[in-house]
Amino acid sequence: MSLSEDFKQKLKRYAEGTLPHGEREEVEREIARLEAYQAVLDEIMDGGDKGREPTQITGSGVTRDELREAKKERSIIRRGKWKARFVNTLTVLAVLLLITVVSSVITGIYYGNGEPNRMAIYRDVVTSAVAVSSPNMSVRLSGRGNAFFTMDLIGKLHKRVGDDDVIAGDYSVNFLFGMASTPQVSWLDEGNGGKYKFFHPDFKPSAGDGKEASRRDSGDWTTLERLPEGTVAEAYLSFGELFDTDALLALFEKKNLQPLWFASDTGPGSWWDDTGVVPNPVGFPYWPVWHESDLKPDHYKEEKWGWFGKIVTKSGSYPALNAYGDGELRNENFLNTLRILRTYKSIAKQTAPFIDIDGTIGYIEQNGVKLYGAVVTGPVKELMKLREEPWITHMRVGEVRLWNWSDR
Repeated sequence: MSLSEDFKQKLKRYAEGTLPHGEREEVEREIARLEAYQAVLDEIMDGGDKGREPTQITGSGVTRDELREAKKERSIIRRGKWKARFVNTLTVLAVLLLITVVSSVITGIYYGNGEPNRMAIYRDVVTSAVAVSSPNMSVRLSGRGNAFFTMDLIGKLHKRVGDDDVIAGDYSVNFLFGMASTPQVSWLDEGNGGKYKFFHPDFKPSAGDGKEASRRDSGDWTTLERLPEGTVAEAYLSFGELFDTDALLALFEKKNLQPLWFASDTGPGSWWDDTGVVPNPVGFPYWPVWHESDLKPDHYKEEKWGWFGKIVTKSGSYPALNAYGDGELRNENFLNTLRILRTYKSIAKQTAPFIDIDGTIGYIEQNGVKLYGAVVTGPVKELMKLREEPWITHMRVGEVRLWNWSDR
């Protein structure tokens, strides 16, 4: 009951993974048949047959020596089978490693291609989406390319309170090629992002409906009065009329406060008819979000790096702004930011899902930039003085911090 030389050669080639497909199936069937016999052979070898004559067992005419030889041959087959499995496993792992390396190279080329490259462009789009849709909020992102054509943008959300830059939470968004996932936001303060509230000046309560007082409420002014004098805060202001950017900046010029963000009118459908609350304000920060197209370069140099890459060194400057002027430049930057979001609309839908980009751009291009609200920060006693301004109808208190202020 010995194995033929031909079958032994097939087993060897099977273990090495070089046996043709048809012969491989034949060998596997033979191995399966031998496996079925193994239990019987083990029972015969280990069972109660020791008292029998060595010349014959169970009337089969097979001697114990022949059974031992069969078991030895079965052991050889088993080792060959495990060797084949080991070789196959190594082959699969090698293929996976090769795919990982190749995909990593393709990922690096995809996100690193262009000037600016795609990683920088996507970072600009996400930063812009946060800037126009989240009052007094900015995000600073770093990019990290992965295998299998993915990239992560990870950073911190920041807001301004007094003279301090305050970290508000963690922010991350994943990309598969040019498709963005829903951002993951972890707020340090769970109430963050929902404290602000703006009211549109076109809201006109009907006489006798009990809402007349909402045109100029007093709730948060009382809260502001109770804060210690040695504190600073952010305040969300709503106006009783629409302002041009320059006109609004002029109103803040002589005040010991810092404007942070301006809410822009985007049309009649942007506020709730029954309360005048704007649920999803759109606007722009006092410090503009400058883009690659805004940079005025004074130095540019390219050097080849690797097979496909290059190293670019450049320097330049962004436009200078008058602290309480240059409204036209600020407005144009705002519109350019919205147009970038329109160009990368699939990313904007994930990172600023409540903005109607096309409708917003169309309305502002037709009617101009008109402002109905602002976020400001400064000492509590300076914020209290705004209560006497007739153009301010509502105020909501945001973050409060201990004194950290330099007079303007």
